[in-house]
Amino acid sequence: MKTGNTRRGILCAALVAAALALNAMAQQDKPAPGCDAECAAQSQPNTESRKLPVGSAAERKARMTARANQPAYTNKFDLSGLPDYVPQEKPTGTLRIAGNNYVGDSPLGSMWKEAFEKFQPGIKIDYYLPTAAIAIPRLYFDLADIGINHEPGFYDNLSNLRLKGYAPTGISVFTGSYDYVGWQNNLVIIVNASNPLTHISMKQLDRVFGSLRDGGWAGTEWHPEMRRGADQDIRKWGQLGLGGDWADKSIGVHGYSLRYATAIEFSNKVLQGSDKWNGDLHTYANYHRPDGTTYLEANQIFDQVAADPYAIGYIRFHQGFPKGVKVLAVSRDNASPPVDYSIDTLQSRSYPLWGDQSFWIDVKPGDRADPKVREFIRFVLSRQGQELVEKDGKYLPLTAEVARQELAKLK
Repeated sequence: MKTGNTRRGILCAALVAAALALNAMAQQDKPAPGCDAECAAQSQPNTESRKLPVGSAAERKARMTARANQPAYTNKFDLSGLPDYVPQEKPTGTLRIAGNNYVGDSPLGSMWKEAFEKFQPGIKIDYYLPTAAIAIPRLYFDLADIGINHEPGFYDNLSNLRLKGYAPTGISVFTGSYDYVGWQNNLVIIVNASNPLTHISMKQLDRVFGSLRDGGWAGTEWHPEMRRGADQDIRKWGQLGLGGDWADKSIGVHGYSLRYATAIEFSNKVLQGSDKWNGDLHTYANYHRPDGTTYLEANQIFDQVAADPYAIGYIRFHQGFPKGVKVLAVSRDNASPPVDYSIDTLQSRSYPLWGDQSFWIDVKPGDRADPKVREFIRFVLSRQGQELVEKDGKYLPLTAEVARQELAKLK
């Protein structure tokens, strides 16, 4: 009798364990909150990625291979105003390009290389694109001719200054994606779906997310004229024009860990490059759950704002945007009309919180860039180069006006 009970106990325990395992697998396969199935798959481990060191360039590439090779949009933008590429010089040699892995993981890098080398058969492009983190270091160590990255960090700029005597020069080459995770999907401001607020200005964002400051950074230069006092802080919803029961409610602020590039980008755009944030800011970072899945920082912010009627957060917009939160339109200043976040306002850069990626080059002030570098940048900023950005379908092509502004930097 005792033996039978023991066997039944073992059998029950095995069934419970199996059920728990199946449930864990099911949870792992479910899309993360606020992210559709494809988006979630990129953030979670798969069979191939589990064979590689977590967080390595190879592991990240294994997770996103399928998404990297498909377009995120099929929109056709008016690129007719962009200049055609006509070579001005015919230099020879190898052009070394380092940095942003998303350019190399997707077809864009190879399409640029193939098309450019037909125009310039004497130039051979050599890519080294494991991560944007190496773009500026390889530039100032003379290991690359072009580094692909967003705005360099403080110590990237400082190292370039110490070793070269000047900052690297950035040429914007495309706008970040509308909603495709990884390809610099852009910043939006979210509030709880029940919040009656519909728009907010850049100045108001500074007053909500920032605090008293004695100045701000532009690159490696400190600007005391960017100071502001605590009297400009906005801490109650009534200060943003909401009345009734909302007026005296405190604003709960949420965002990314301050060590993340996203937080630095937000500070540069909104807080005048200041390190002084609202002291009540809640910050989040990715972390690995016991089952091996990742709880994305973005989804943590979504969850907090969806659960709190008085919360506000900044987030990178992506596919499968969750219910329970809404996106605010943003105005450049209090006198400008608010602009909704859309793929068109992002591509035109009329939406104030647009982000981009740049080619960073080593050019001493007053000198001309290396001819190989000049010709490749001219090609990428041309109609032919930007049509390939559109064909790849993740990053957004430049407008003719922006391309002209960037081309002027080569002079």
